[in-house]
Amino acid sequence: MTQFFRSLASAVAVAAMISAPQALAAPRKAAEVKPEAVGFDSARLKRLDDAMAKVVADGRVSGMTTLLVRHGQVVGFKTYGQKDLATGAPMEKDTIFRIYSMTKPITGVAMMILFEEGKWKLDDPVTKFIPEFKNLKVMTGVDDKGNMITVPVERPPTMREIMSHTAGFGYGLGDRHPVDRMFREKRVLGATGLNDMITRIADIPLMFQPGTAWSYSVSVDIQGAIVERISGQTLGAFMEERIFRPLKMADTGFYVPAGKTDRLATLYMTDPKTRQNVLATAIFDNPPPDYTKPPAAESGGGGLVSTTSDFGRFSQMLLNGGELDGARILAPATVELMRTNVIPKSVLVTSNGTSGSRFNEAVGFGLDFMVNMDPRASGSLEGANTMSWGGAAGTWFWIDPTNNLYFVGMVQRLGGTGGEDLGTAARTLTYQALVDPKK
Repeated sequence: MTQFFRSLASAVAVAAMISAPQALAAPRKAAEVKPEAVGFDSARLKRLDDAMAKVVADGRVSGMTTLLVRHGQVVGFKTYGQKDLATGAPMEKDTIFRIYSMTKPITGVAMMILFEEGKWKLDDPVTKFIPEFKNLKVMTGVDDKGNMITVPVERPPTMREIMSHTAGFGYGLGDRHPVDRMFREKRVLGATGLNDMITRIADIPLMFQPGTAWSYSVSVDIQGAIVERISGQTLGAFMEERIFRPLKMADTGFYVPAGKTDRLATLYMTDPKTRQNVLATAIFDNPPPDYTKPPAAESGGGGLVSTTSDFGRFSQMLLNGGELDGARILAPATVELMRTNVIPKSVLVTSNGTSGSRFNEAVGFGLDFMVNMDPRASGSLEGANTMSWGGAAGTWFWIDPTNNLYFVGMVQRLGGTGGEDLGTAARTLTYQALVDPKK
């Protein structure tokens, strides 16, 4: 499966969550601490550095950055390779990346800010905010001529369901399902604005009745439209005011301003014949967005650019229970809610909609995050209740409240890197080096 989603697995159970331990804030230019001071073995941790360096040396990606922080202290902030193969410009710590679906957790935080203000509830029908969805239909099959057979939706999807990909919406990232093909035909992801996007979605049937299955979907873009309608601001303006500025995420936004474009990493894709890096010419059958100018639609599902440090500050805020450097974004209980599995046990999820990876009773999905409730049962070394996700260009992160650490990895290659998933490999290599977790 692509790096985008390899760590997902199918049918989940509710698990008890623990509170995130309070951590020291991670300064923007913090000096690195000796790994042993926070429980790591330096020799073992070198396995992580060597493995990531080899990924670059083998040509799987042009370059990479990795950031590992524990107890608010930088254990390692590494750069490897180049941000542009043609010019030879080196990868740097302030390189700007297209984070694609790592936008989703940030949109989720924007939603939860409004949740805390009493503007919506988890079991509100989405039609309370998106009345255009009042006549949704559900696809049940196709007739002998290949036409969709539909029935009326039994009830509108809830806010809980659009935040956990159980509402039934398609996405258009693949083209195997007729609903996803309609998303591509209607160019939902190429809409001229969020209201235009909603209009296009309203005419497309759901893949299943709300709450009965899980499929990765356009629902976080719908959340972006809801943020705009509730707040009266554009999604970008809301995020800037309520998240980016308070957290000092100075390089995160929906485009790269003129004075910073030289820091934007080049986007590559896999040549289907040579399996080598070539300049990206398409993403999900659309031209790659031009991130040097404001977009027509600010995509809450995949539109942000950011730096490793900026996304680290976002991660540290969540690890701290919603606060960083005196800026309170969310309450600790709200962060707990986001990392609590909300997919009912009765929902048998056999695919994440883009691959064969499956959930199980150890791994579930919260509010815009995947959640690993029982890592040992899932075959992972991370701590219980770890939140994570990834992006289409290979970026990944996880936030581990049990071990009070986070990890951010940034690359820029669409369609996988021709080998083992980097997020999975980085997890194993990080935790095999954490030999004294009580420190």
